[in-house]
Amino acid sequence: MFRPPELFIGLRYTRAKRRNHFISFISLISMLGIALGVMALITVLSVMNGFEKELRERILGVVAHVTILGEANVLSDWRAVVSAVTAKEHVQGAAPYIHAEGMLTEGSQVSGAVIRGILPAEEGKVSLLATKMKQGSLDNLRAGEYGIVIGNELAFALGVGMGDKVTLTVPQASVTPVGILPRMKRFTVAGIFEIGMYEYDSAFALIHLEDAQRLFRMQDNVTGVRLKLDDLFLAPQIARQLQEELPGLYETSDWTRQHANFFRAVQMEKTVMFVILLLIVAVAAFNIVSTLVMMVTDKHSDIAILRTLGMSPGSVMAIFMVQGAVIGVAGTLLGTIGGITLALNVETLVPAIEQFLGVKFLAADIYYITELPSDMRWSDVFRISGISFLLTLIATLYPAWRGARTQPAEALRYE
Repeated sequence: MFRPPELFIGLRYTRAKRRNHFISFISLISMLGIALGVMALITVLSVMNGFEKELRERILGVVAHVTILGEANVLSDWRAVVSAVTAKEHVQGAAPYIHAEGMLTEGSQVSGAVIRGILPAEEGKVSLLATKMKQGSLDNLRAGEYGIVIGNELAFALGVGMGDKVTLTVPQASVTPVGILPRMKRFTVAGIFEIGMYEYDSAFALIHLEDAQRLFRMQDNVTGVRLKLDDLFLAPQIARQLQEELPGLYETSDWTRQHANFFRAVQMEKTVMFVILLLIVAVAAFNIVSTLVMMVTDKHSDIAILRTLGMSPGSVMAIFMVQGAVIGVAGTLLGTIGGITLALNVETLVPAIEQFLGVKFLAADIYYITELPSDMRWSDVFRISGISFLLTLIATLYPAWRGARTQPAEALRYE
């Protein structure tokens, strides 16, 4: 005889033709509901992971993984700091910078901007700005020539292009015979970049480090040193180590502190979406309750006969749990396969749908990310599949318990 009998009978009930076809229909709906819920969960979380990854890369294209600042934002021995940190494990590159704020004007157009003084040859070691140039190059920034590289939104706001002049006014005053006047300097636009983040494209400008030192009267000092790591998630740990190990008075910071609220918000959105979509799976899973309750009623006499033959209530309960688990496993497998397939092909399918419908879901003039990125993670797939199967098992408990309570004498009285 097939062992264990609970598994044999449970699988037999799953395949058997039923007198009540409505039970088969409800079983199919439950299976499809679980499959759709699991597929939607895997796909949506993969797209949200893709958005988070894309935004992180764009932000970290400008923001350093770790920043070392001097006292009062003045670092005099920056060359020694660069030599010391580049020898550290996980540090891929280090570059000095000057951070300041100013006002750019051209004719009647005025715009505030964050000014960063850089060494063009070193900037590629700590940021992706060199790869985001639309026009010109960072190498066009040469000491003494007072060139400036600005974001494309800032260039549009000022109405300037390559080779045009802009006036930079800094929040420092010069004492002259006619009184105190703000310090101003004419710069030539030497390049235009596009990060894809409005915050940077509209209010960010780069000049040569030596020009910044002269303009802001910093002699040979800088604001700090920016670092790039081989693993950006080690930034908090590396920042703490450098704070303890570097001799002198320094302050270290990392990208997780500078953008903590933003990434917390993204993580919260992912959590909320996970819970909301999980409810779809839960609703479909608990349709199994109605399926098995009707099955218990349909098989009332069969249960009674099995009980009279010596089957225990626990074994009867296992029969119906097997039947519910089969529905759950089938729905979860279908949903997982569909979700993986969809998540891996989102970037291909969405443009095809846009072309077919003649619409653009993420218009370039509104959104900076114009394509749906996808980053499928196997940890999410296993978690979603596991939770889905667990919900289906929980849904089988009550109907299976009801079936196990069937009294043989009562069930066979009118047979």
